[in-house]
Amino acid sequence: MSEGGAELRRLERRIRLRLDARTALDRALRSLPAIGQIVVAATLAYLLARGLLGHELPLVAVTVTIVSLGLARDTTPRRVAETVVGMNIGIAIAALLVQGIGRGAWQIAVILAVTLVIARLLSPSAPFAIAAGVQSMLVAVLPSPDGGVFARSLDGLIGGAVALLITALIPRFDLLRPRGEVAALYSLLDQAATGMHDALRLGDAAAAELALARSRRTQSLLDDWSRGLDSARAVAAVSPWLRRQRHRLAEESALQQVSDLVTRHVRALARRVEVVARDGVPRPLLAELLAQAAELLRLLARSSDDEAARYAARAVAAGLAARCAPTAVDGVADQVVVVLLRPLTFDVLVHLGTPPDDARALLPPL
Repeated sequence: MSEGGAELRRLERRIRLRLDARTALDRALRSLPAIGQIVVAATLAYLLARGLLGHELPLVAVTVTIVSLGLARDTTPRRVAETVVGMNIGIAIAALLVQGIGRGAWQIAVILAVTLVIARLLSPSAPFAIAAGVQSMLVAVLPSPDGGVFARSLDGLIGGAVALLITALIPRFDLLRPRGEVAALYSLLDQAATGMHDALRLGDAAAAELALARSRRTQSLLDDWSRGLDSARAVAAVSPWLRRQRHRLAEESALQQVSDLVTRHVRALARRVEVVARDGVPRPLLAELLAQAAELLRLLARSSDDEAARYAARAVAAGLAARCAPTAVDGVADQVVVVLLRPLTFDVLVHLGTPPDDARALLPPL
């Protein structure tokens, strides 16, 4: 290997290490709200179990609290409650079986099997069953505390109550920060629409393929946005500190719903443009329409926080709708592109406050 090649490899390794370190640091920083919430909840559960019940080792109270809250950003009160119920069911089942069959290797197998079967009967959620199974094993393996085997059920109830209380009283405020998925989604949509414009303007099949590939990367961003938004709304519904955020979250939910529709339309357009552009023939009129659609997407991304962008988006959408006449272009393939633009403009107009009948009237007859 040449000296220059070795130096290049060393440089690549240093860059990779720096990127990995930066990613790890960012991951830790983003987890700080969840870590703080878990630390407070686990400590409170420990103190309550010791102070109220006199348990010297309230292991179950602490583990129920930690596992119920978790580190995931999309933790909701309902998900916490489901985990709490699953864990306490596992504790109760194991406590009953230990009383009847005792402890030992074959008893552990029976207790775990019975717990998992009952958990699966009660809920379709796999984490629910696993939470129940883990807690049942703690009861089955560890010696009974001073208060008897059912004392752990009380610990589990305390841990669950604390987890639910902390979810409402100390919410993870990172749920309310601007979601990176939104900016990333609209950046991809803009790139896809701009790529379709270039493909139609130049007759560039490669640009059309790239636009299609970009449009296909949007689904995971939409899913992440939806999960994060659902979590934020669920927590805001029970938290007294987030009452003022409910209106903003409702507006974001409306944007998320229209973004889902728009993304589907862009993917359909990208598939059709990729087929149309294969012949390498420039299509300036269709390119103008896609340029207008790209501008509409950029304005839509800012419409929730910028009133001027909202008005501008409505004007652009109305102008684009008026031009979506299939008869304006020749050939069935080109006309399909125009037809696919119509539902996109209609959905955006309705989202921006135009009555559906008025939005429909702006579209030329088919």
